[in-house]
Amino acid sequence: MAGWDRLYATRAQRMRASEIRELLKLLDRPDIVSFAGGIPDPALFPAEAFAAACTAALTENPGGALQYSVSEGYLPLRQWLGAEMAKLGVACEPENLLITSGSQQALDYLGKLFLSAGDTALVGWPTYLGALQAFNAYEPRYDRLDPARSNTTPAAYAEAARETGGRIKFAYVTPDFANPTGETLDLQARERLLDLAEELDVAVIEDGAYQALRYDGEAVPPLLALDLARSGDIERTRTLYCGSFSKTLAPGLRLGWVCAARPVIEKLVLMKQAADLHSPTINQVAMHRVAESVYPAQVERLRTAYRRRRDLMLAALARHMPPGVSWTRPEGGMFVWVTLPPALDGGALLARSIESAGVAFVPGQAFHADGSGANTLRLSYSLAEERAVEEGVARLGRLIAEAAA
Repeated sequence: MAGWDRLYATRAQRMRASEIRELLKLLDRPDIVSFAGGIPDPALFPAEAFAAACTAALTENPGGALQYSVSEGYLPLRQWLGAEMAKLGVACEPENLLITSGSQQALDYLGKLFLSAGDTALVGWPTYLGALQAFNAYEPRYDRLDPARSNTTPAAYAEAARETGGRIKFAYVTPDFANPTGETLDLQARERLLDLAEELDVAVIEDGAYQALRYDGEAVPPLLALDLARSGDIERTRTLYCGSFSKTLAPGLRLGWVCAARPVIEKLVLMKQAADLHSPTINQVAMHRVAESVYPAQVERLRTAYRRRRDLMLAALARHMPPGVSWTRPEGGMFVWVTLPPALDGGALLARSIESAGVAFVPGQAFHADGSGANTLRLSYSLAEERAVEEGVARLGRLIAEAAA
């Protein structure tokens, strides 16, 4: 047998299994109340619209739907996305858009494009675990990004990067209803982040996966829209917007997009050509048909359903969590972030919770680039059955009270 460990590239040492993907296996256990996977409710998928769209794609132009396609993506879908981006304040052309196999592929490509070993990525503490997994393969150093509260100066960021022999390449942020915290950056924090990026002369990767899922409050312009307002033209912006159909229409087709200045898109297209040529043509054709026909109504349907589940979870947390536990109150998205008393460890609590309480969640430590945050956890309400939210939170509250005693 080959000595595989000896043959792997050094980057393979930084590849770790996703705790979330492992926890998703629990969804099939009827005895588990799962607040773990931040995934859409399949009962809310527009399945009939997709069935009709796939049938039409295969009957009206099977040669096109089943054929190789351009790496940039299906032009009608990019045109539709351009119109949607314009509604958000981002005037762009199809040439500013690349269709990817989910926004996760976009994060991987951007890590590959910008990061050399030892370079610095500015990320939240905590931040999206999938982003850390995507970037880790390119051997970066991480520094803490907190545009809402941090007093770290651009000079301090740059000096810390120089001390490790690399440069700061980008700031990564989910400004709306972040995974895992559910928090949203206000307008002032977004402007501060753009100021920081301008002074450091780095890119901003804006993860817009949850942007459409707002339930309360006033919408805040995307970072790319604010950047464009400053610069006057998308070709002069430094923000790269990563969008996804996974949270609004369906995750199984694995379609996302990047919206950015053309020089960046052109580089990403070369990566796409080398990796998988293009995202599946029939998926893009079907997605375009469904998006054109049901997108606004589908988004409103999701908002109504998830708003109710969020409200049920927040009310249950208020009733059942013991003193010393705090949590976020998201205006949208799929997640509530819980902070436990300092002495408790979310990973140890999870093992006890599954065994004795029958409740699953995601320990918060995995979302921290430095391995901190042991006394935190993420709860997702998107897939939780409404009648199970109250019971699951009550069981979890009792377990936390026992562990803290």
